[in-house]
Amino acid sequence: MSTKNRISAHFEDHISAAQLTHNLLATEIERAIETCINTYNQAGKILACGNGGSAADAQHLVAELVGRFERDRRPLAGVALTTDTSILTAVGNDYGFDQVFARQVTALGQPGDTLFAISTSGHSPNVRLAIDAAHAKGMHVIAMTGKGGGAMVNMLKPNDVNLCIPHDRTMRIQEMHLMMLHLICDGIDAHILGTTPT
Repeated sequence: MSTKNRISAHFEDHISAAQLTHNLLATEIERAIETCINTYNQAGKILACGNGGSAADAQHLVAELVGRFERDRRPLAGVALTTDTSILTAVGNDYGFDQVFARQVTALGQPGDTLFAISTSGHSPNVRLAIDAAHAKGMHVIAMTGKGGGAMVNMLKPNDVNLCIPHDRTMRIQEMHLMMLHLICDGIDAHILGTTPT
């Protein structure tokens, strides 16, 4: 396969993944937006965690909330649990890497807050323990996964949101995760600022 054909195949697969994600998850994305709006209406905050590319997604989400998305608005409370190297290394050293997010959720989370738990496989032990910690604190969970959802699927409660990308390839899952995060930010802004043409 030529490089040009390989590029075209990736675009075609991306478009197919986006269409299938829309068809299967539009209602769940709407629920995720409503969950975030309810959190902010109750003066709560959003916590986000993940590993690798999912850590970057967690930080991206929080940057859009605390800073701005496409329009100026008040800053919205959010914390990426992936950024404080002193906490990550201290907890990792003293309690093990599996605890690096759960420990922060226990320290920072409050009832009504929302945790974005991001894992392309749905199996990440530290993300799964963060979900347990969030439930113990009375928080909502928005799980972002792929590959069938992994072990995280069975951990979710009825009021949680399951955003499982219908794809097995990590790059497609991450691309759809980023699109969903942008849709969620857009939905929050539309609620606060009013709708504008898309």
